[in-house]
Amino acid sequence: MESRDYYSVLGVSPEADSKEIKAAYRKLARKYHPDVSSEEGAGEKFKEISGAYQVLRDPEKRAEYDQMRRYGHAGVGTGAGGGEPPPGWEGFQGSQAGDFADEDISDLFESLFGGARRQRRWQQAGGAAPRGQDLEMDFPIFLEEAALGREKQVSYQVPQYDATGRRMEDSTKTVKVRIPKGTTDGELIRLKGQGAPSPGGGPAGDLYLRIRLAPHPVFDVEGRDLVVTVPVAPWEAALGGKVEVPTLEGNIRLTVPAGSQTGKRLRVRGKGLPGGKTRGDLYAVLKIVIPEQDDEEIRGLWQSLAEKADFDPRSQWRRQS
Repeated sequence: MESRDYYSVLGVSPEADSKEIKAAYRKLARKYHPDVSSEEGAGEKFKEISGAYQVLRDPEKRAEYDQMRRYGHAGVGTGAGGGEPPPGWEGFQGSQAGDFADEDISDLFESLFGGARRQRRWQQAGGAAPRGQDLEMDFPIFLEEAALGREKQVSYQVPQYDATGRRMEDSTKTVKVRIPKGTTDGELIRLKGQGAPSPGGGPAGDLYLRIRLAPHPVFDVEGRDLVVTVPVAPWEAALGGKVEVPTLEGNIRLTVPAGSQTGKRLRVRGKGLPGGKTRGDLYAVLKIVIPEQDDEEIRGLWQSLAEKADFDPRSQWRRQS
């Protein structure tokens, strides 16, 4: 059986360092791997270069090989399996590509040919390559944007793959998003085809944006309803009257019934978030606020009111106990 020098098989000089040897092997593996090569005898050629690389990549095996090479005993056969090791040398236990147990070699094959193998299997099976992965991310927006509907940009990371299906560094993508009028917290906006690309050349996945309403300094959100806390003076609560209340579309005048208590909810129809068949409502929650003025005259008035009213707000507790 004809034997060939390992260095000649990989096309490198005997003085080549490990990086040169690895680069040469990768180049030849891409060319002759049976899953991607259409050249005649590619399978046998791949076994040959794999056998040579398995020896030359290992410092100890390479040193033993170089020593025997000086005496003309070392070579790799051109037949299946890469030939027999030279007499008396037990360092090399076969050159079949399938004999590789090292994880870096397995990873190398997968990174070089994994995508190509998958794509070939899909083609042979008569099916299309699967679509890319869907992506989902939180999308914070302001309440005014949800109420009125806006167009804004969003940037996100997209997984990338080379032609063989190997994962590459993520790229940053920026797209415009139309926020539907009346969008509520937790809703999903789907952007078709804006997800991850398919490693096998199929259609890209979709991008799903989960709406997250940023906290508002004035309004709380309950579904499509808005809730606003309205501070009122004690005399406004006691006597009733008109107070200004904010909405998303400007202030309105709201009637506070006489004798109102803290926590009373006043409903204003149609001043919540739009969307669906009916628009949400606005709920004004009253909160009685005591003036902070430290004035003797005002304190006297409060004292007079307390004496005349003769009111005990905790009398119900005593009756229940």
